[in-house]
Amino acid sequence: MVVRPAAAAMALGLAFAPTPSQATTFAAVTAPHGTAHVQDVSTVTVATDKGEVAGTDRDGVRRFQGVPYAKPPVGALRWQLPQEPAAWRGVRQAKAPGPSCPQTGENGGLAEHSSEDCLYLNVTTPADRSRKLPVVVWLHGGGYSSGSGADYDPARMVRDGHVVVVTVNSRLGVFGFFGHPDLPDSGTYGLADQQAALRWVRRNITAFGGDPSRVLLAGQSSGGISVCGQLASPQAAGLFQRAAIQSGSCKPDWTGELSAPGDGASKLWIDRTVLQRRGRTAARLLPEPPACSDTEDLACLRGVPAKDLLALNGPFHSPAYDTPLVPREPWTSFAKGRFVRVPVIEGTTRDEHTLFASLFHLADEPAYRAQLVKAFGAAKAVKIAAEYPAARYRSPALAFAAVGTDFTAACPAVHEARMLAGHVPTYMFEFADPNPPAPDLGLPLAAYHGSELLSLFDMGQSYEALDPAQRKLSAQMIQYWTRFAATGDPNTAGLPKWGRFDGDHALALAPGAISPTDYTKRHDCRFWATL
Repeated sequence: MVVRPAAAAMALGLAFAPTPSQATTFAAVTAPHGTAHVQDVSTVTVATDKGEVAGTDRDGVRRFQGVPYAKPPVGALRWQLPQEPAAWRGVRQAKAPGPSCPQTGENGGLAEHSSEDCLYLNVTTPADRSRKLPVVVWLHGGGYSSGSGADYDPARMVRDGHVVVVTVNSRLGVFGFFGHPDLPDSGTYGLADQQAALRWVRRNITAFGGDPSRVLLAGQSSGGISVCGQLASPQAAGLFQRAAIQSGSCKPDWTGELSAPGDGASKLWIDRTVLQRRGRTAARLLPEPPACSDTEDLACLRGVPAKDLLALNGPFHSPAYDTPLVPREPWTSFAKGRFVRVPVIEGTTRDEHTLFASLFHLADEPAYRAQLVKAFGAAKAVKIAAEYPAARYRSPALAFAAVGTDFTAACPAVHEARMLAGHVPTYMFEFADPNPPAPDLGLPLAAYHGSELLSLFDMGQSYEALDPAQRKLSAQMIQYWTRFAATGDPNTAGLPKWGRFDGDHALALAPGAISPTDYTKRHDCRFWATL
């Protein structure tokens, strides 16, 4: 599930993502399982194909942060495919993350610690490793408009799951998905960055103790959509051997007025030619159009400061197909079996949409019905209100959340998993913790969008907020995910069996209760199929 720009800043920022300053201190203050105190630090050096990098070794975890995997995409390289970075002499310090890619900050301008010079990755490894370990490459979420790899601290996954984790920055918004008639790779620069990072992993991860033949490409929200897109990219073949799509199906169409008030209907995947036509007059959309705004000159737009280009994130934040990187809309490729054939984990949280329903302030049933009309039209709204009566839920807002969860996230994930399962081993999950750590937004959020991340990563002090049963679930989920990275099958001794997806059932993951659930029935997917 991708969050539209109007909702991204509020909704995704609430899921305990750290501030940039917190992210830079992960390596300095995070001890095992989130207990914050400063430990003695030693320096460790690894040779990459471009030069040596010096990281930190503390508490059984080695971190190499801010490692460049491509040249800075600035100047003439803005809206070009990523280029290999230049080699360096001596030892490069890799003890702090690189800048995040350009995104809007709290004041509406360019966010602090963000820059076009942002194509960096972070490698976290166990200090004690006697063999080559599986690798997890993580693609962050944020609606293709916010976030960075450094927001996710994988120390627990690395220590307890015995894997190497690589978190990646890739270009966002207009910098990653701009289109123009003179750009044949329009709309795919962010996805191309991810492939460049995967090629870096293939060349270098052995030096960090990883096994390049056992790479799990995983991501959540727009990161999950990116994984989906990489599955549909022939150029990605051989760069990863398993995939995990978390709350990020490639559902092609988005109904307006569901993710945030005022959001219009949109396409998740855009035809390249449509995007290119849109780019012809892009300069005129800027708050202060440059003198060359009446031309189609790319050089003009390449000269616009990054802080000003952020105004174009709205029309340019979705990936394109009919491109060299993604030849067809992903669901078309999946339906025809034309995709990278690797085992897949696919899943969502049980209550994806509660986070977004909180933005609508639906105080009574008339408001709920009126919002359904805005989203679906009058005729369909009547049927949906009958299928999801407000009286069945604790509030009209929660009824609207159920509609959004099932329509935008759960049932598209089922449809996608069915297409994949016809060709590759596919395992479906539903994160079902009824009470994960959550912000106070005025309604019960339950297993909201992004809540499963707190079980896989430390984000700020998220681990400390988990109770004992939630910590046990976290350990179990890490074992499932890392076993899948190692073998392509998540099943491991001591954990409930996770069967292959049969078209209806998923493994529900809740504290003290891991068991199969009829996912299709729970989320009323047969109703949505008929609608």
